[in-house]
Amino acid sequence: PKKRAKAIVEATTHYDDPKIIAQVSEGLGEAMKGIEISQIEAAARMQDRGW
Repeated sequence: PKKRAKAIVEATTHYDDPKIIAQVSEGLGEAMKGIEISQIEAAARMQDRGW
């Protein structure tokens, strides 16, 4: 996670520089998987959205 965290910080700092984003994105491995909001019970959500 340390390498991914550093990449996130660098990418957000240099969001307008695609070369830096590409550089820090190398070798991070597989991306995090998302969770479909409808698959999370309402009681377990931090907030209900307006969908």
